[in-house]
Amino acid sequence: MQPKRLLADLALAFCSFIWGTTFVVIKEALADISVIAYLAVRFGLAAVLMAVIYGRTLGRLTLPETRAGARIGAFLFGGYIFQIAGLKYTTPSKAAFITGTFVVFVPIILAVFGRQRIRRWLWLGATTALAGLYFLTVPLEGFGALNRGDPVVFGCAIMFALHMISIGRHVHRYSVARLSFLQVATTAVLSTALLPIAQAMGWEHARVSWTGYLVFAILLTALGATVIGMSLQTWAQQYASPSHAAILVSLEPVFAALTSLVLGAERLHARFVLGATLIFAGVLLAELKVAAPAAASESLAPISAVGE
Repeated sequence: MQPKRLLADLALAFCSFIWGTTFVVIKEALADISVIAYLAVRFGLAAVLMAVIYGRTLGRLTLPETRAGARIGAFLFGGYIFQIAGLKYTTPSKAAFITGTFVVFVPIILAVFGRQRIRRWLWLGATTALAGLYFLTVPLEGFGALNRGDPVVFGCAIMFALHMISIGRHVHRYSVARLSFLQVATTAVLSTALLPIAQAMGWEHARVSWTGYLVFAILLTALGATVIGMSLQTWAQQYASPSHAAILVSLEPVFAALTSLVLGAERLHARFVLGATLIFAGVLLAELKVAAPAAASESLAPISAVGE
């Protein structure tokens, strides 16, 4: 493996660790702040920090680059809205594993819109993951006892798949620093703009109780999960196709489940373990069997996404 490819893989794995360990932190923080307000504060702070860090290069922004960054940010915003809204009503490790199913949707979306042939291993992997999703999210009593947060979190898997594909499409054309800033700034702007709309429509009443824990959670997620995580992911996707990157980011729910278990936030029951195992097996079937031949033929040069 080439040095930059190895560094990119390590960077993506580290991103998974950061994002996975913040699931419990975010869930606890939502006791003190509403969902949209949390996103506005977190991404607003992160955007300010990134503007300071990347200040010099931001002066060279072009209109096409701004559109590309805004498009990536719109998918990121959608993913977090679904994820954090669902996290209010489900457990951290379950939310993380459902989010992790985006790894199956990345190659499927590329195949449909990029007109690639979908191999049988991909269908087998997707079917296995969906079976795992059933055991993970549907209680033994059936759909009548389904946690209302679970299908909401599932929506974020689609958004995050589109987010990763969008980064892969644009990162070889534009500055990593500027794309990183633009997607975070777009999420901050959209979250802030949604606050009064959600209030007026009765979707959510904005609330903030500035506790010590909330300040800690915002600083941790703004700096670690957003400034560092988003920058590393965008950089790493210069040297990894969306499907290859997705299999590494699929480690996120593993770290989330381990963190939740260690902190005593929940107990892992047999049905949960079965579902999580099937999802992980589906991910391996879909990604390793389909992506391995492509990965072996990739050069060290930045990779273009299919369907551009």
